[in-house]
Amino acid sequence: MEKRWVYKDEPDQKIVEKLSKEININEYLSKILVQRGINSFDRAKDFFRPSLSRLHDPFLMLNMDRAVNRLTDAVFNKEKILIYGDYDVDGTTSVSLIYLFLKQFSDQLEFYIPDRYTEGYGISKKGVNHAIENKFGLIIALDCGIRAIDRAKQAKDADIDLIICDHHLPGEILPDAFALLDPKQKDCNYPFKELSGCGVGFKLLEGFCQQNTIEKEKLYELLDLVAVSIGCDIVPIVDENRILAHYGLKKLNQAPSAGLRSLIEISGKKYQFSITDVVFSIGPRINAAGRLTHAKESVHLLIGDSTQTDAFADNLNDRNKERREFDQTITAEALEMIAAMEPDRKSTVLFKNSWHKGVIGIVASRCIEHYHRPTIILTESKGMATGSARSVDGFDVHEAISECADLLQQFGGHTHAAGLTLPLDNVEAFIKKFEEVVGSRIMPDQLIPKVEIDTELPLLAINFKTYNVMNQMAPFGPQNMSPVFGTKNVIVDTLPKVIKDKHLKGFVHAENSTRLFEFIGFGFGDKLDQIKIGEPFHIAYHLEENNYLGNKSLILNLKDVKFDA
Repeated sequence: MEKRWVYKDEPDQKIVEKLSKEININEYLSKILVQRGINSFDRAKDFFRPSLSRLHDPFLMLNMDRAVNRLTDAVFNKEKILIYGDYDVDGTTSVSLIYLFLKQFSDQLEFYIPDRYTEGYGISKKGVNHAIENKFGLIIALDCGIRAIDRAKQAKDADIDLIICDHHLPGEILPDAFALLDPKQKDCNYPFKELSGCGVGFKLLEGFCQQNTIEKEKLYELLDLVAVSIGCDIVPIVDENRILAHYGLKKLNQAPSAGLRSLIEISGKKYQFSITDVVFSIGPRINAAGRLTHAKESVHLLIGDSTQTDAFADNLNDRNKERREFDQTITAEALEMIAAMEPDRKSTVLFKNSWHKGVIGIVASRCIEHYHRPTIILTESKGMATGSARSVDGFDVHEAISECADLLQQFGGHTHAAGLTLPLDNVEAFIKKFEEVVGSRIMPDQLIPKVEIDTELPLLAINFKTYNVMNQMAPFGPQNMSPVFGTKNVIVDTLPKVIKDKHLKGFVHAENSTRLFEFIGFGFGDKLDQIKIGEPFHIAYHLEENNYLGNKSLILNLKDVKFDA
């Protein structure tokens, strides 16, 4: 698909120049910093030198004192504690974090992960019944619970105290829990609202350490789990998340916990792990168990010792291979179905009763990569059509689904992703109505994928100093993405090569120079016919380091290519 290039707004040039001089970097990089709100020497110092000492006081979070007091009583009075978490990466890392830390002080711990298919998302009735039957005095719910009105009542009626650690948006009515920790709840003055679920659990443990004069270094030993949750839950990597991710990645790369070490080894990655590597190498393997069997397998890996974890990692790797096979097969079928549809449709809704429920969200995202429009993939489960929706930038798919509520049994989610369930007899009517709703609301630009470019960069400004400074802006992720550079009028003297039938690799130089810069364009093999020797074209790219057998060089990883003016 043709993409539109969008350049970020130009910041105040005087501020850019001043910052450039103060921290001794070129103006291309200082411009990017100013665009991201880092517009003074002090802010730059804090940004480039993250410090655990700048984490916020956990007791600024509403109800933290009550939660810590209750946890302290439970631990030191040897009460049975049930650690309950969602079945995704954020939930399983949250459970593992709390379990691994508290087991230093208590042997009365058990964890519970709901079954994705029989219990669904959130605190389940079955989970609370388990706590009742096994005489637990305290449940700590992680990455879920903020809307669990009925389950909180069920626990309270059974004289079980419930501490909820969540990061999702609360509803109008809050659950009647013993303590509710969620920085997004009304009247919570906690200064950072975008923690992951595991991050909220981390703050509970940080408060526990402070109150009981426990060295926080014991807790920091588990920051690799927090970094995995931050990366995989796609939360903004700013403020506290950036500090936690920075130190968590350092732990992951230097001395990972046993379970994560086994996942790293089985992934085959030899170099330093970034947030991107976490998202694409570690996250899918942890998630695979919850998608295909049961997420408790992931927790067993993450809390296991070094004598167990390799076997657990092998199991998760096998699950991930299964998941990938389902994903590839269903995606291929879905793309065939889309190709047979009318080309002027503004939405995609597909249904096939044999598709695996655990991968339909992934398939929806894959379809958007090929056909850039709001997409819903439906399959059959328990006699109903159930589906996952994904959206394009700027279009609220949850709101569009809500316009079709009369055809649905239930739905939920947020702007860019949602889930829904409807009677099988309503599928055709839903497809028609959803298309009408999307067609009436979506703007033409939203149907064209965009490449957002931070700044133009002359090729001759590229060197290892530029790269090394840019690399210190990591960890990259939402609200602090790896910079995308644009360079106009580059030239090839030799036609690039097509690798593995689909990737493009070659060298470019500026019009006024013969200095060559290597580039790689994954999936850009079809552009070869448009590239002509000596004729200028334009590139958008990430600047990356290529480390081949210890020989380091810089490479331009293409995001897009344009041949017009």
